Amino acid sequence: MSDQMPEIDPEKEKQDILKAYKKLLRSTKRHEAKGDLKMIRKAFDVALDAHKDMRRKSGEPYIYHPIAVAEIVTSEIGLGAKSIVCALLHDTVEDTDLTVEDMRRMFGDKVAQIIDGLTKLSGILDIQEDKSLQAENFRKMLLTMSSDIRVILIKLADRLHNMRTLDSMRRDKQLKIASETMYLYAPLAHRLGLYAIKTELEDLSFKYIEPELYDEIVSKLRDTQRQRTRFINKFSFPIINSLNDAGVDYEIKGRTKSVYSIARKMKAQGVSFEEVYDIFAIRIITNSKLENEKSDCWKAYSIVTDHYVPNPSRFRDWVSKPKSNGYESLHTTVMSETGKWVEVQIRTHRMDEIAEKGLAAHWKYKESSNSTEQNQVAENSFDEWLTKIRELLESPDPSAIDFIDDFKLSLFAEEIFVFTPTGEVRTLPADATSLDFAFEIHTEVGMRCIGAKVNGKLYPLSHQLKSGDQVEVLTSNKQRPKEDWLTFVVTTKAKSKIKQALKEEQRRVAADGKEILERKLKQIKMTLDRDLTDKLHKHFRVQTSQDLFIKIAKKSIDFKEIKDFIESTKNASKWYNVLRSRITGTGTEKPKESAPQPPKDKGKGNTIVIGDASQKMDYVMAKCCNPIPGDDIFGFVTIGEGIKIHRTNCPNAIHIRSNYAYRVVPATWASEEDHTAFVTGILITGIDDVGLVNAITTVISKDLNVNMKSIAFDSNDGVFEGRIKVLVEGTHHLQNLIKNLKNVSGIKSIIRQDEKDN
Repeated sequence: MSDQMPEIDPEKEKQDILKAYKKLLRSTKRHEAKGDLKMIRKAFDVALDAHKDMRRKSGEPYIYHPIAVAEIVTSEIGLGAKSIVCALLHDTVEDTDLTVEDMRRMFGDKVAQIIDGLTKLSGILDIQEDKSLQAENFRKMLLTMSSDIRVILIKLADRLHNMRTLDSMRRDKQLKIASETMYLYAPLAHRLGLYAIKTELEDLSFKYIEPELYDEIVSKLRDTQRQRTRFINKFSFPIINSLNDAGVDYEIKGRTKSVYSIARKMKAQGVSFEEVYDIFAIRIITNSKLENEKSDCWKAYSIVTDHYVPNPSRFRDWVSKPKSNGYESLHTTVMSETGKWVEVQIRTHRMDEIAEKGLAAHWKYKESSNSTEQNQVAENSFDEWLTKIRELLESPDPSAIDFIDDFKLSLFAEEIFVFTPTGEVRTLPADATSLDFAFEIHTEVGMRCIGAKVNGKLYPLSHQLKSGDQVEVLTSNKQRPKEDWLTFVVTTKAKSKIKQALKEEQRRVAADGKEILERKLKQIKMTLDRDLTDKLHKHFRVQTSQDLFIKIAKKSIDFKEIKDFIESTKNASKWYNVLRSRITGTGTEKPKESAPQPPKDKGKGNTIVIGDASQKMDYVMAKCCNPIPGDDIFGFVTIGEGIKIHRTNCPNAIHIRSNYAYRVVPATWASEEDHTAFVTGILITGIDDVGLVNAITTVISKDLNVNMKSIAFDSNDGVFEGRIKVLVEGTHHLQNLIKNLKNVSGIKSIIRQDEKDN
C-alpha cells in the first residue's frame, strides 16, 4: 500500500472549503447583524490567505481547523460574532506573518486583545523542561482568563477539535495531548459549566490513554442499547402519564453515562461493566415560565417519587442554590420495579441550556429580558471564584509549582453550602474543614483560628463540615499557623495562605539563626561569607543555607559543632578532600542534581526495549502499577533512581505526562514470549464457602503452575476479599489465570490490582 498523499484537486478543495464556511454560517444560531456577517467573512478571507500554504498532519488544508473551531464556538458554546472572528484567526499571529497590530488595524482592539491572549496561551500547557516556568505560564493563562473569559472558551474549542482529529498523530503525541487534556482542559470545562464539552474531552482522552477498556465499554454499550431503550421506556411510562395528567409542559430524555464515567466507576468499585448499576439516567426538562420554574421542577419531582422510592442519600437540590458555575437541577436516584437504581434529573429548558453551555448561556440570558435571580447568583459566584484566583495569582510566594495542583483540585471539587452565624451562605468544596471556613471569611480570621462552634457545638480546626452547618469561628491573637494545618485544609486559598505564612516564619527564624552565627563567628575572629555558608550546609547535610540557619536558631546545631568543623578544616586543601569524600565517598565532587534529560540511544530510536539483552539503559519496573509483558508502557527518567517503566494507564501516568513530558521516553517489550516472571496483584471478591481458598490456590499453583508471592484473605458476613500477588510472564498469562479463576464457584469478581491499592 502506498504512503503517498492522494493527488490534490485545487478546484475541488476550494469548493469544499467554501462548503465548510457556509456550514459555519448556518450554525450561527444568533441573528447576526449585517456588519457582523461582513466582519466574519473578512476574518475568513484573512485566515484563508494566511494559512493557504499550510496543511494539517492528516493532509487536509489547515483552514479546516479554524473553521471547525469557530463552529464549536458558535454552535456548541453559543458565543457571538466577535468570538467567531477570533476563532477563525486564532492561529494567524502564532503561525503566520500577521501581527497583533495587524489584527487591531483590521478588526479593532477587542479582537486584537483576545487573539493576543490566545497566542500567549499557545504552548503554555505544552510541557516546559523547567516546571517552574510552566507554572508561571499557567499563572499568565489564568490572568488572561480573568480579563476576558472568551480567551479560555475559544482555547477549549481549539483543544476539542484537536482531540476530535487526534487519530493522525503519532502514538506518543496522542498520549501527551490526551494526558494534558484530562489533567487540565476537562476540569476547566467542568468549572466553566461546559458539561457537554467536558464529557467529550474526557471520553476522547480516555480513548487514547486506555484504548482497550474504551473499546470494551463502547462495544458493551452498543450491544445493550436495545435493552436500555426498552427499560427506559417502561420506567418512564407511568411518569409520562402523570405529568400529562398534571398539565406539565415537558420533554423527557434517556441519557447514558459517558464511557469515562463508567470506566471510573468500574475501577473505583472494582466491578465489571454489567455490575455498574446506574449506567443510564432520565432527564425531565420542563418548558416553564420564569416565575414557575421552581414550582414546576418540584411538581415533577413529586410525580417521580409518587411512582418510585428515592434514595435519600442521593438527592441533590441545585435549584434552590445553584452551583458556583451556574449549574441548576434537581437530582434524585430512585429504585425501579426491576430493582435497578435510576438517576432522574429535573430542570427547565433555561437550566438545561446553562448546563450544556455554562457561562456563555448566562451571557445570553443576561443580555435578554430572561435574566433571573439565579443567573445573577451564578454570575456573582463565578466572579467570587475569579476573585479568589486573582488573590492566589497576586501572592508574593515565588514558587508557583504547587499552584497548578492546588488550582486543579478547585476545578472538580463538589460543593457544600455553609452558613455564618448571621445566616450568610458560603460555598466551599466537599470535605472542607472549620479552618477552610475561617480562611473563607478572611485571611486573618484563618491565621488566628483556634476552633469553631458548628451548630452550637465546639469542634477542632480539622472538623469536616456538611451542607447546612452553621459555623462560628473562634480566634486568639496568640494563634499562629502550624505546618500540620496543611494536612487537613482543602481550599486553595487556605493552603496558599498557610504556606505563605509558614515561609515568612521560616525566613524570620532563619534571619535570627544567621545573626546568631555571625555573632559567634565574630568572637573567634571569623566572618560569614558565601563559601563558608555553602561548606557548612553541605557538612551538616541540610538542603539549603536557610535550613542551616533555622537549625542554628532552634539549637539543633550547636556552635561547638561548627567550631570543631572549622578547626578540622584549617588546611584548605585537606578540608576540601575530606569534604569531597564525605559527599561522594569517592574523592570526586558530586555533580549538582538537575532535572535529568531522556537518554540518547541512536541505535533504537530512543526506545527502551524491555527484555533485550543488548539494551544499554538501566531501568526498573514502577511499583505503583507493576507493568508486565503485553502492557502498553513508557519510561520515565527520574532524579537519582534511573528510568522507571510505567503502564500507560498507571494512576500516575496523566500527572507525569502533563508535568514532565520532556522526561518521558518510549518503551516496548522485546517479546511477550520471554519466560521472565513479573509480580502483579489480583483482587478476588465473592461469597465465602468451605474449601473456597483451597479451590483458588489449586487453580493458581497446581492447574496453571503459577507461583504465588503472597496471599491474604478477609471474610466479613459471608463475603470474602482475597489479595494475591502472583508471578506471571505477561498479560496473556494473567488473563488466562483470571479466566480460569472465574470458573471457581462463589467468585463474583477478579480485577488486577496496582501495588498502591494493596
